[in-house]
Amino acid sequence: MSNKNSGPIERMLAAAMKVEAHEVRATVLSFLFVFTLMAAYFIIRPVRDAMASDWSRTETSFLWSLTFLFSIIAVVLYGFVISRVRFSRVVPGVYVFFAASFAVFYFGTEFVADPILVDKAFYVWLSVFSLFHTSVFWSFMSGLFSKEQAPRLFAIIASGASIGAIVGPAIPTFFAQDIGVMNLMLISAVMLLVPVPMIGALERLKVGELGNEHLKADLRQAERLGKNPFSGFMIFVRNPYLLAIGTFILMYVTMSTFVYMELREFLAIYERPERAEIQASIDLAVNSLALLTALFATSRLTSRFGMATTLALIPALMVGGWLVVAMIPVLGALIGLQIVRRAGNYAVTRPGREMLFTVVDNETRFKAKPVIDIVVYRGGDMVTAWLHTGLRETLNFGLGGVALAAAVVAGIWAMAGVYLGRAYNRAGAEDE
Repeated sequence: MSNKNSGPIERMLAAAMKVEAHEVRATVLSFLFVFTLMAAYFIIRPVRDAMASDWSRTETSFLWSLTFLFSIIAVVLYGFVISRVRFSRVVPGVYVFFAASFAVFYFGTEFVADPILVDKAFYVWLSVFSLFHTSVFWSFMSGLFSKEQAPRLFAIIASGASIGAIVGPAIPTFFAQDIGVMNLMLISAVMLLVPVPMIGALERLKVGELGNEHLKADLRQAERLGKNPFSGFMIFVRNPYLLAIGTFILMYVTMSTFVYMELREFLAIYERPERAEIQASIDLAVNSLALLTALFATSRLTSRFGMATTLALIPALMVGGWLVVAMIPVLGALIGLQIVRRAGNYAVTRPGREMLFTVVDNETRFKAKPVIDIVVYRGGDMVTAWLHTGLRETLNFGLGGVALAAAVVAGIWAMAGVYLGRAYNRAGAEDE
């Protein structure tokens, strides 16, 4: 659509960020949607991360195993529910459910005497939530924008997540002592209800200004998915394209777990408030870098160099980063690696990964995607947590040895990115 008759704001967005005039409202609403979700999550994430340094490697690995188990249960229940309700209720229903769960958790803690049990239950439940709410959001986005729009707009929308992740930690940083740590759950619960009315507005824009009524997954229709709650698992294991996405995520999870575990041990010498402060500082650096990259670089990177380069870029950087850590195994190098990894994921890898689902069908988007985003991710967490424990405690690897092993995994991750980028281009060409 021409920008000839557009206003100054629309022309500025089109020039700076490649947003067309008819896409502005949908992009802004989507931005606010994910901003609210991530702010709600990051209000309480530093509290969860600060807890981990109180526990041993074995305890942490066990909690990650529990997270994997509960993730499977959550995905199966989601598959059961989504097969029996209208699409128009699926996405808002997820956020209403999690809001209610935080309220129940808040009031339930009043009746549990063991604070360690509460901490561990909170750690597991928040870990399940952290993947579920973003998986559903990006499923919705992949059915809202076209394959042509996604490379230009997804990075901009994802920058809302980065800003939310900057604003969110500011609330506990400045007000936790006045509000109380557990009361932060109620704030998150209320914030999760804010995007609910945005969903209907975005669906109206999809068939109106965006002109994407031909896309699948119109949530306004009474269409229902197949009723088998395990069909998402079967679709995943039978589809080479989805298996490649699962492998890509598994490699990413290995990077995440190894950095997380090593940081956890470095920070064990600090008290919990100091750990939370360091974690919040990392969050600030990560999300500031991710925001600038997403707004001004990612869409241009994808448009100019294509999906293969976009998906392989951060893995390639991680190869070099891990080699640096192997040579200089100190806290500063590890924090730098964590900042690059997470910022690169938010600004480049995650938007690119979500574009992969713009060429799949409805059943895949809403049933197989959560299997990949949640079960594969948390299964990878569990396996790599025990792998890290084995490398450290059985094989007596130091940080340098762990870093060299991780560099090899990062190389495999980069190759998976190239393969997926090319497969995405082929799938898109077949649809045209």
